[in-house]
Amino acid sequence: MSDIAIRTPDSEAEGRRARAERRMRRRRRQWMSPLTRRILAVNLVAPALLAVGMLYLDQYEEALVAGELQALRTQAELIAAAVGEGAVEAQIYGTGTLPLVPMATHSIRPDTARQMVRRLADLGGIRVRLFDHNGLMVADSRLLVGQGGQVQVSDLPPVEDTSLMGQLRSAYDWLRGSIAFRRDVQPYIERPEQTAADYDEVVGALEVGDAGSSVRRRRDGSMLLSAAVPVQHYRQVVGAVMVSKSADDVDRSVFEVRLAVLKLSAVTLGATVLLSLYLAAAIARPLTRLALAAERVRTGHGRAQAIPDLSSRRDEIGDLSASLREMTETLWHRMDAIEAFAADVAHEIKNPLTSLRSAVETTTRIKDPEQQRRLMAVILDDVQRMNRLISDISDASRLDAELSRAEAEPVALGVLLETLVTIHNASDADGAPRFVLSLPDGDDLVVPGLEGRLAQVFRNLMGNAASFSPPGGTVTVSAVRDDTVVRVTVEDQGPGIPSGKERDIFNRFYTQRPAGEKFGTHSGLGLSISKQIVEAHRGAIRAENRKADDGSVAGARFVVTLPADPADDSRRSSRGSLSRAAAGA
Repeated sequence: MSDIAIRTPDSEAEGRRARAERRMRRRRRQWMSPLTRRILAVNLVAPALLAVGMLYLDQYEEALVAGELQALRTQAELIAAAVGEGAVEAQIYGTGTLPLVPMATHSIRPDTARQMVRRLADLGGIRVRLFDHNGLMVADSRLLVGQGGQVQVSDLPPVEDTSLMGQLRSAYDWLRGSIAFRRDVQPYIERPEQTAADYDEVVGALEVGDAGSSVRRRRDGSMLLSAAVPVQHYRQVVGAVMVSKSADDVDRSVFEVRLAVLKLSAVTLGATVLLSLYLAAAIARPLTRLALAAERVRTGHGRAQAIPDLSSRRDEIGDLSASLREMTETLWHRMDAIEAFAADVAHEIKNPLTSLRSAVETTTRIKDPEQQRRLMAVILDDVQRMNRLISDISDASRLDAELSRAEAEPVALGVLLETLVTIHNASDADGAPRFVLSLPDGDDLVVPGLEGRLAQVFRNLMGNAASFSPPGGTVTVSAVRDDTVVRVTVEDQGPGIPSGKERDIFNRFYTQRPAGEKFGTHSGLGLSISKQIVEAHRGAIRAENRKADDGSVAGARFVVTLPADPADDSRRSSRGSLSRAAAGA
């Protein structure tokens, strides 16, 4: 037969503690908490977007390109003017009819044009190509004509820079070629046999006579800038000059600006990371400490585990720490109160049960009817005493939950006290004390609270004063407004409160009854419940002895102080309706 594991409360508690310890170990192994990662991620978004966005700098780059194109156009106009003046020749021919009429056309002299183009291109550090009116290329500053034919001249590649700045520039060039920031740029393709049709700006200069420019991209990702203007001789377009130049200066300027922005972004990024880590350390770590401490309090035994005191921070986390500490202390006090209440209840119930058990056992052994009748009376008194005790205990146990859930409403204490005094004075019992009420004129003494529970407090105090008053005595009930509070006083002419017991009388199950009163008539919870209700209304209750002129005790005095309703500025004077709670008494 296999063993069956039985889960007990102790084993479940051990399991919870083990799981909590595993969670804490996992959190200690993490170099960064989830909250820290979130703070870091959120704070890094802005500098990261700044760094990525500044890589484009479209407006700045376009301004530089526009300036370079304007300079190229100016150079092209100068070269076109020089060619038009010094490298154009006229050709005369007849009309082919009689008599012959001589006609002249103008064309570019290739040899002279090549020399001029070569010389002017060297001075400007640019490449110049010259096309005739048929679109054929006449001269190219990169082509040298010698005895061996045409030789193409190309610039040597720059020496590789192995420094850090050179490495950064190489990475930038690779990134520029991979991303191609300017997506609207046409690729540059150079054919072996170039014509004007290969370049739109040259076609426009030959056909329309307008200057044009263009931006193209090479295979390595660099840009090539070009401008074309017509070559004119006496307003006759005889060719077109195309001037081109690499945009290395533009790329270098943009690179320097982007590098400066990236440096600033790197500094900003580093500062953001450090500040984020500091912020996370100032927020996440204290929260983690508080969470772990709360976990230890929940799973631990006894009061050894305490919430860290971070109230010195004077911020929200400090407030949270103070609130958790107060909540923990309140829970411990509540547990102590529940434990003490349970012990008191057990003790109070045990007394009538013991008496009841003895009476029942004795009844079975005696035969005398008179003695049996007296024992049955004792049993009935004990049952009534237990019933009264259980009812008061039930009321006291429900009081906390009711006070925490109910919504406070304006309560007119003047009307309430007047109703209770009227009810007590209506008693026709022999020797019943007379109640005297003293209230301010025109003031209903409105306080926020629960009318039924406040009525219970003053019923208890008036009933207690009536029970201690001598036959035909007087109980004085008075109420006044004192600034922001309402003070209610109940005075009797009884023997007063035993010395040193002014506070003990508010303890649970404390009984100090008048001589001759039947035992078990009261449970000892009335004043305790009254104190609980008053404190739940943010008020206070105290007891003291009244002194006569000769210094002797003239009776007891109970004083209840409650906060006044701040909205009661009209001081209602209507007292036409009786309080429902007081009428139910």
